Amino acid sequence: MRTLGSQDTSPFKMQPTDTERGRTTNRRFLGATVAGSAAIVLSSNSLAKRVVASERIQLGVVGLGSRGTAVMQQFLDNSTAEIVALCDVHPAHYRDNAWGKGPKLGSQPAAELVSKKYAQRKKSGSYSGCQVFSDYRQLLQQNLDAVVIATPDHWHAKITLDAMVAGLDVYCEKPVTHHFAEGQIIYREAAKRGAVFQVGSQQRSDALFRRAVEIVRNGHLGKIRRIEVGLPIGYMIANDDPQSVEAPPELDYEMWCGPAPMLPYARAWHHRWWRAVRAFGGGVLMDWIGHHNDIAHWGIDESEGGPVAVEAVGWTPSACEQYDTPAEYGIRAEYAGDIHSEISTKLKQGTKWIGADGWVWVNRGKIEASNPDWLRSDYELGNWKAMVSNDHVDNFLSCVRSRQSCITSAEIGHRSITPGHLGYVSNAVGRPLKWNPKQERIEGDVEAQNLLLQMPYRAPWSLNS
Repeated sequence: MRTLGSQDTSPFKMQPTDTERGRTTNRRFLGATVAGSAAIVLSSNSLAKRVVASERIQLGVVGLGSRGTAVMQQFLDNSTAEIVALCDVHPAHYRDNAWGKGPKLGSQPAAELVSKKYAQRKKSGSYSGCQVFSDYRQLLQQNLDAVVIATPDHWHAKITLDAMVAGLDVYCEKPVTHHFAEGQIIYREAAKRGAVFQVGSQQRSDALFRRAVEIVRNGHLGKIRRIEVGLPIGYMIANDDPQSVEAPPELDYEMWCGPAPMLPYARAWHHRWWRAVRAFGGGVLMDWIGHHNDIAHWGIDESEGGPVAVEAVGWTPSACEQYDTPAEYGIRAEYAGDIHSEISTKLKQGTKWIGADGWVWVNRGKIEASNPDWLRSDYELGNWKAMVSNDHVDNFLSCVRSRQSCITSAEIGHRSITPGHLGYVSNAVGRPLKWNPKQERIEGDVEAQNLLLQMPYRAPWSLNS
C-alpha cells in the first residue's frame, strides 16, 4: 500500500488500538456516551478473545434496502459467518413501490430471514438470536467482529469510521465514500488500525474480469494507448413523485438524512432514487465508476495510483429540476506513460483496453478480444497472476481470519472513484485539472482544490465525534 508520509492527517485524535495483523478478535465496544442528540464518544477496543477456526465471525449489518438485503443473504449463505445484529431507520417498506407490492425490505423482514436461516441453530441453543436497532451506534456496542455497511452513500464514511474506532473490520458497499476527503480519511485509518476492509466492488471477484486484467498485465496488447470505460446513463427524468410530502411515520427521516442536508421528503429522492441528488449520492456516475474504472485501474497497475490530468466533458443535466446529477457525462483522463482514458455514457458499457498489438473488452458475463485465443481457458497468459477470489463475501471473511488484505481494499476503492470526484470538480469550475496522484492534490488551481476537499456535514454530525 502506498503511504503519504508519517504525519497523521486524520481530523480527529487517534485512539490507541490493537493493530496486530496476526490475530483476529471478537471486539466489544467498551464505552459510549451520548453528546447531544448526534454524537457518541467511542472508546478503543480491547482484545476480547481470539477467533479460532471453529468459531463463526459475528456480524452486524447496517442498511437493509434492496442491496443491503441481497448482500446480507450472501453472508447468511456463508457457514463461517453469523449475523447477530441488524440496523435500519425504516423497519419495513417496499422500496419504490408505494402500493405494497414486490419484496418487503427493511430491518423487520431482514430479521425474519435471519431467524428462518438460523432456526436449527437457535433450537439447538448454539445461536442466541439477532438484535434489531434503528440507530447504528447501538449496533456498534454489540459483541461483533465486523460490520456490513449498505446504506446510502452519504452515511458510508461516518458509520465506517465509527466501526473502525470500535475495533471492527468493515465490508462497505461502493462507492466507499461520498466525499473525496472522506475516502482519504477512511483508507488511512484502516491502514493505521490494521482493519480488514472490503469494498463491495464485486467485479474483482469475477473470473472474466480477472482474465481480462491478466491479458493486459502480461503484455499481450503491447503498449496501452487508450482505455474506454462505458457507464450507464444518469437519471433523465424524475423516477417517482418529486413533490414534497410527509415522510412515512415509521421512517426516521431525520436519521436517514444524518450528515447530509435534511431536504424535504419526496419519493423521487428516497428509496432507490437517492443517488440522483448530490446531497445523498453522486448519480449513476459514482454508482458505477467504482466497478468498471476499478477494473481499468487494475489492468494498468494504477489501483493505488491514479491519473495525472482529468477533464469533464459533455455533461448534461437531468430533465428533473430536483435532480442535480448529470444525465449524460464524460471524463477524459491521462495516466503516466501517455495512456488516455475516457469514462462516458456514450461508450459500450464495460472496460476496454486498446494497445499497439490488440484490445480486450470485458463486462459482466461477457469478454471479447482482438485475439480469441487469449480467451481460451487453456491459453497460458504469462507469469503475472491476479489475486484469485471467486466469492467477494468469502474473500472478506477469509481475510478477517487471516488478517490479510482483501481483494478490494479501502484505498483501492477510493482511488477507483477519484476520477469521478475530479470530474465533478472539473465540471463545476469549467476547466481541466492537473492531478498529482502521489500527493492526491490538484496542482495550480486553489479554487478546484478547495472544492475537492469540501466535506459538508449537517450539524451536529461530524467525522470527529
